[in-house]
Amino acid sequence: MYSIKNSFVFVVTCLMLFMSLTANAKQAEHITKVADNVYAYGNPAAGYTSMFIVTDEGVVVLEPVNSTHSKLMFEAIRSVTDQPIKYLLHSHNHWDHSGGGQVFRDQGASILAHEEAVAWMRANPHPDMALPNQSWSGKRKDIHLGGTTIELHYLGMNHGLGMTVFRLPKEKIVFIADIVTPDRLLFTIVPDFNIKQWVRSLEEIEAMDFTTAVFTHGKVIGSKKDVAANREFIQDLRGAIHAEFKKGTNPFIIPNIIKLPKYESWAMYDEWLTMNAWRILLDDHMGPFPWRAED
Repeated sequence: MYSIKNSFVFVVTCLMLFMSLTANAKQAEHITKVADNVYAYGNPAAGYTSMFIVTDEGVVVLEPVNSTHSKLMFEAIRSVTDQPIKYLLHSHNHWDHSGGGQVFRDQGASILAHEEAVAWMRANPHPDMALPNQSWSGKRKDIHLGGTTIELHYLGMNHGLGMTVFRLPKEKIVFIADIVTPDRLLFTIVPDFNIKQWVRSLEEIEAMDFTTAVFTHGKVIGSKKDVAANREFIQDLRGAIHAEFKKGTNPFIIPNIIKLPKYESWAMYDEWLTMNAWRILLDDHMGPFPWRAED
C-alpha cells in the first residue's frame, strides 16, 4: 500500500512538473522578438497580440487586452528584463482590447489613451478596465524613454474611438490594432467601423515610413503589403457591389451573389463575405450613395 501511495505521489508530482514546464514553454513561445528590445506578446489561440518595448529607463507596453493576457504578458516581460513598467498605452476604447490595465498600474505604470477613448471609457466602465490616468489630444504625441521614441498617431475616424497607431521611427516598426488583420476578411458585420474613413486611414498608414508591422489579430508580424491588401479588399468589395448596382441587380440579393476569387484563400472567406457585403452596401446606401469614383 505504501509503495502504491508513493508511486501515485511520484506520478502526480511528475505530471505537475511536466504541466508547469509545458506552460512555461508555451508562454515562451508567445514572445516574438520583432527587433532589438522590441517584442510582440500574444496567445495565438486567443487571437490577441500586444507589444512591449524595453529601454534603459523602463518598459512601454502596448495593448493590455484583459487581466489574464496582461498577467501572462507581465511574466513574459520579466523573462526578458527586470526594468520597471513605465507606460501602458491603449490603442482604442473597445473592451476586448482595453481590459487588464490594473496589472500594470500595480507595477507603477502610467496608463495613457487618446482623449476620445478615455471619454468613452468613463461613460462605459467595465470591471476589468482600469481607467487611464493620462489622456492626450490632437493627431500626434511622442513618448521618449531611455533613448527610444514612440510616436502615437491618431488618424481620426475609422474604428472605435481614439484609435491610435504606434510607430517606432528608429526601428521602422508600427503596431496596428483592428484596422488591419492580414489575410482575413473584415470581422463579421464590420461593427463600429466607418468604411470610407477606414480606407483613408489605411492610405495614411501606407504613407508612413516603416518596414515591419505588428498586428493585434491574425499573423503577428507583417509589412506594408498587408496594410495595402486590407485596403484593396475593401475597395474591391465596394467595386463589385457598385458593378451590380450598375447592372440593375436588386440590392437585396447583391450580398448573396458577390464573389471575390482573389481573396478565396483568406480566412473566413466563406463565412463572412456575405456579411461584409451587406455592411459595405448599407454603408454606401446611407451615407451618401454612391461615393464618387475618386473616393
